[in-house]
Amino acid sequence: MSSCSSARGPVAPSVPLIAFLERVQEAALSIFGASGFDPKRYVDLSLKSDLPAAERAFDELRASATAQDWETFIRSYFEDAGGDLEHYEPPDYTPEPEGFLPAVKSREMREWALEVHALWKSLSRKISDGVRTRPDSHTLIPVPNPLVIPGSRFREAYYWDSYWVIRGLLASKMYETAKAVVKNLIYLANRYGYVLNGARAYYTNRSQPPLLSAMVREIYDATHDLELVKISLQALLNEYEFWNSGKHKVTIQDAEGRIHTLSRYYAKWDKPRPESSTTDKESASKLSSASEKANLYWELASAAESGWDFSARWMRDPLDFTTMAATSVLPVDLNAFILGMEHDIAFFAEVIGDKSTFERFVMASEARKEAITSIFWNEQKGQWLDYWLNYSNSCSEPYIWDTLNQNQNVYASNFVPLWINPFYSDASMVHKVVNSLKHSGLLQASGIATSLQNSGQQWDFPNGWAPLQHMIVEGLVKSGSTDARQMAEDIAARWIRTNYAAYKQTGKMHEKYNVVNCGEFGGGGEYVPQTGFGWSNGVVLAFLEEFGWPQDREIIDRE
Repeated sequence: MSSCSSARGPVAPSVPLIAFLERVQEAALSIFGASGFDPKRYVDLSLKSDLPAAERAFDELRASATAQDWETFIRSYFEDAGGDLEHYEPPDYTPEPEGFLPAVKSREMREWALEVHALWKSLSRKISDGVRTRPDSHTLIPVPNPLVIPGSRFREAYYWDSYWVIRGLLASKMYETAKAVVKNLIYLANRYGYVLNGARAYYTNRSQPPLLSAMVREIYDATHDLELVKISLQALLNEYEFWNSGKHKVTIQDAEGRIHTLSRYYAKWDKPRPESSTTDKESASKLSSASEKANLYWELASAAESGWDFSARWMRDPLDFTTMAATSVLPVDLNAFILGMEHDIAFFAEVIGDKSTFERFVMASEARKEAITSIFWNEQKGQWLDYWLNYSNSCSEPYIWDTLNQNQNVYASNFVPLWINPFYSDASMVHKVVNSLKHSGLLQASGIATSLQNSGQQWDFPNGWAPLQHMIVEGLVKSGSTDARQMAEDIAARWIRTNYAAYKQTGKMHEKYNVVNCGEFGGGGEYVPQTGFGWSNGVVLAFLEEFGWPQDREIIDRE
């Protein structure tokens, strides 16, 4: 561990309810056992009575309680997880919107696409009145507008999921619902200074990949809603400051001696994540000292901020989970997202006539583009590679760039900068990236694998995730290259087919898929596979909008 661990940075405050629910979570695990146990359920419970009464009942119960006693206690003092939200009928939903997916000519594909479209109704929620009148009795944060949840255990608004939810809503012509989703995130950014990982009190210690500006841009391009741009700009400036200050900010000197500023994931938390408290404690149990455990907890929360929780990408030894070191990685994709944010803020500032902000962010985007190329681009591989920060100078900056610190492992994130201008506009670079992707090993029968490492973690092989398929496919399309578009359409068709096949087998859309086998949903990680599912629905609809589906194209292998 670094000798600078004592200078980890600020820790976000917690609230008494969360601390109590973590105690309930731990007790429930000991009573009910690990089989089918989901720790998140217990921190999503809402109090029926006041907190001191529940704490007294809990303390009186602990010594000799049976499983039945515990069930009675939970029913008596709590509303079950999800009870703080109500189903909501979006007013802009229609069973078959006008102009919906005009390029989908296959009747069978169109029928399925309409079923996916209909899932927006089942995933729409509004905050119950009790959350607003008794906020201290809930971990749910009462966002002001109706929301679309990812699904299953993810029963609240999530940050980066919302981008692909919005892309799907726009394909479904549900513009007002899309605006409501993004306005909830703007509310969080204004309230906290950044968009939380999710709309729960236990997520205030971290964010997620910053795609708020991209959401606003997509909605603006579809609706030309200038008022949305105006109300979002301050929130985006708040978020930009969050990602470019404090521990998120890193300065590094390149091989030519130029100083660059980049960003990393860095949570404000050195304890078990409340939603996974029992899991994190088990992970840390082999560590001997309190400081080692605190360091692991910080790294777990920081990896969760990346959205890639978890992956060998963040581990110094993929076989040892306790070597999680996300704060020692300069991530390619995060900095591509922030470059996109800089472009978007400049665009919005120009739209509303804010010349100084426009000029500031044009300059910032030019500087970050240079930094991304200088620090991450690997000409030999034709990919952008994550960069490991040295322990040796971790107490002082700037870090000194060393080619040996580029992570040579292949991850789908190595290709994410192609999603962002100016990289997709560089024909020579696009040619190299397309060739590299073609020979990377990531292209599988049913989509793009997240990595080539089968670590048992969910953000690794053989899993594929909707956001990664979409960013890479859309980057290929944006390049304007005929070869790149052909590759993009092939990847999209493979992904659509596996979503379709799994849906026909299970009746559900899934959070992730095994890209080796068509129709097989993904596994691994710290919770059972989830269904619903917001971003998977959104990407299928976005792909069908972009590429359509010809009448004569087979959907599944008939053999």
